[in-house]
Order: sequence, then structure tokens, then C-alpha cells
Amino acid sequence: MKLQQLRYLVEVARQGLNVSDAAEKLHTSQPGISKQIRLLEDELGVQVFIRNGKRVVDVSPPGKEILKIAERILREAANLKRVGEEYANESVGSLTIATTHTQARYALPSVIHQFVEQYPKVRLSIKQGSPTQICEMVVAGEADIAIATEGIELFSELTMLPCYSWNRSVVVPEGHPLLALGHDVALEEISAYPIITYDFAFAGRSKINKAFESRGITPNVVLTAIDTDVIKTYVGLGLGVGLIASMAFEPQRDVGLRAIDASHLFEASTTRIGIRRDAYLRGYTYAFIELFAPHQTRATVEAAMGRHEE
Repeated sequence: MKLQQLRYLVEVARQGLNVSDAAEKLHTSQPGISKQIRLLEDELGVQVFIRNGKRVVDVSPPGKEILKIAERILREAANLKRVGEEYANESVGSLTIATTHTQARYALPSVIHQFVEQYPKVRLSIKQGSPTQICEMVVAGEADIAIATEGIELFSELTMLPCYSWNRSVVVPEGHPLLALGHDVALEEISAYPIITYDFAFAGRSKINKAFESRGITPNVVLTAIDTDVIKTYVGLGLGVGLIASMAFEPQRDVGLRAIDASHLFEASTTRIGIRRDAYLRGYTYAFIELFAPHQTRATVEAAMGRHEE
């Protein structure tokens, strides 16, 4: 039994049982993957994948258990490698952050700038997606940290670290009638206009829906987007009023737009970090977390993950 065979098994499963896609992902040949999986099945004495001719069509019942164990073995092998790297060179390595557009664009730049200055030899990568997608990246070992407002609590494999709370603003073009109401604006006045806001899976959208529902109001949401800049663009075109994270409004850059604080209308949201409970974190990973959320020190992170120093 070889680790490479386990990697082939897991990747075929991740690619929806498509051996060709798995081969492309792993930069190897389809026949090579098929041969090694067959050899592993012969060694184990069970069929992991159910086949129709040469095509893989399903995972067998014992195969599902074998895949779980294979994933765990591969994660522990990666942890072993990280332990060696940590003690061989504490300031060299890689860190992959999976996050949403709003966090990447507005919350992370200053943190990343500080981190790069402190750890210039660490290769930093940012992957963007929906909250569900970025959590799946961490669970699959494709990213080290997930940063999101929604979704992390749905994944039992992840430890959830609260970072900071934020709320929303109404964004309108200059001269818009809502500006006369200022901070006294109510949901009823906002709902009188077409609304442009985040896609349901993003940036606390559930809190927006909850606020309107509690008042018995059905807002006219004419456009949703995953990108705050897209929302502001269409507000500027006069298609509606925007509901966005307050941190995403930049007066110097958002020329022609004005923001009205709406924190009195919506429940605050909390941005969190998600990390695998069984992951071995390099020292610079703890440093990144603390730069993003100063109260999340190495000690508090280790406690959250159920680890305590001997």
C-alpha cells in the first residue's frame, strides 16, 4: 500500500468518479491511476469503486469507509510534513486562505500587507468562493484557513473562531431621497425602492431577509451579486438601492455614491475563521490568525481546537 494509491482513490472520489479529471488534477495518466487503484483493491481484497465496463459509476459500501480512512491518512501525512518543515525552517512555507470577495477585497489587504512584511518567504495564496465552497476547500485540504461570515458552523470538521462583528449600510446615488432621512431611515422606506444586495449565501444575507420578514415586508430584490463592487456599480447606474457591508463603502473611491448607516435595522454579523480540527498549524499560520483577529492568540486557537500544551 502506497500513499500515492490513496491519493488516487481520494482524488477520483473528489472529481465525481471521473478518472480523467483526477488524472489531469494529479498530472498523471488515466491508465496509471486505474492500474494503481486496481492493485490497491487487490491488496485490500475489496472493490472500492463500482464499475460499468471501464467507467467508475459508484463507490461500494466498504469503499466509503476506505475513502474516509484514506483521507485521514493523507491529512496526517501532510501534518507530518508540516512538523518537519516547522522545525527545519520556521519562516518558509505556504499558506492558502479561502475566503469571500468582501473579505478579500476589504478586510484582508492590511493584514496581508503586515503578514508579507513579517514572513517574506511564505508563499501566500488567496482562493475565493461562496462560504460553502471555501469551507469545502479547507475540509478537503486545499486551503489552510476559511474566512467567512456564513457557513462555517455547518461543517463539523472545522473549528470556528469568531473574529469581528460588522453591520450594513444602504448605498444610494448622490441626491437620492433616502439621504434626507439619514440614520432615521426605516425598512419601510428602503423597501419602497428596488434593492440590490448579496447573493443569499454571502455576507450575512440571511440577516437581511430576517429583518424584512420580521416586519412583514417583502423587499423587491431586483439584482443579487457575490461581489460588492458589482452591487455598487449597478446602484450607480440607478437600478436600485444597495445593501452592503459597511466596511465595503469607500468614500474616496465610490464617487457619486453615498452611504447611510443601517446598523439599527439589521442584526450584526460575525466574521469567523474556520480551520480543520485535526490540522497541524505552522507558527506563521497562528501569526496570520492573530493579525486578523488580535484576540485569537495561539493559546486561544489551540484551546478551541482542543489542544493544550503539555
